[in-house]
Amino acid sequence: MAKRKFYVVWKGRRPGIYHSWDMCKEQIENFQNAVYKSFEDLASARKAYESGPQQYVGKKKSFKDMTAAEKARIGRPIMNSISVDAACSGNPGVMEYQGVKTANGDHLFHLGPFPEGTVNLGEFLALVHGIAFLKKHNLDIPIYSDSVTAMKWVRDKKVNSKLERNSINADLFELVDRGVEWLKSNSYPNKILKWETAAWGEIPADFGRK
Repeated sequence: MAKRKFYVVWKGRRPGIYHSWDMCKEQIENFQNAVYKSFEDLASARKAYESGPQQYVGKKKSFKDMTAAEKARIGRPIMNSISVDAACSGNPGVMEYQGVKTANGDHLFHLGPFPEGTVNLGEFLALVHGIAFLKKHNLDIPIYSDSVTAMKWVRDKKVNSKLERNSINADLFELVDRGVEWLKSNSYPNKILKWETAAWGEIPADFGRK
């Protein structure tokens, strides 16, 4: 049975608190610049509606600010896992990526810098490299990424980058093509999990340049 949610509409046809997505959707669909958000319980929804959207929309909550229900839903990271991340100086720009043990940050692999790349391409390559690393070492532990885009590209076995191929990034795109082919010809038991940055802080594989 799906868990019930409550929807706050601050700006819509009829602002208020709604107990179903269908009712919320009626207020916001095709309404220009609608402002709304879902909450896990009615008390949180009422508090949010009364205080306004400023601290809820477009702002990530830290773990300490989350409700007990939200904390329980997110939980804590699985420490027996690996984490991957990429860094790019500009976008496009000089890019590198790495993978580490989630528990202690020990480095497992690092590639780059590549003279021209993007964060998304780096995150994708980091994920594929991480999955291949786990398969090579016969490990069925999960792998964390903080990139929704990279996770989608891995699921789809297809990269949708706007970066144009040229002589500068040829080596990078050769790796990308190999990564796509690897995904198409290999299976793996590892779960690819989203790193919850708002709750847990930066992913252990982060390059620390923010």
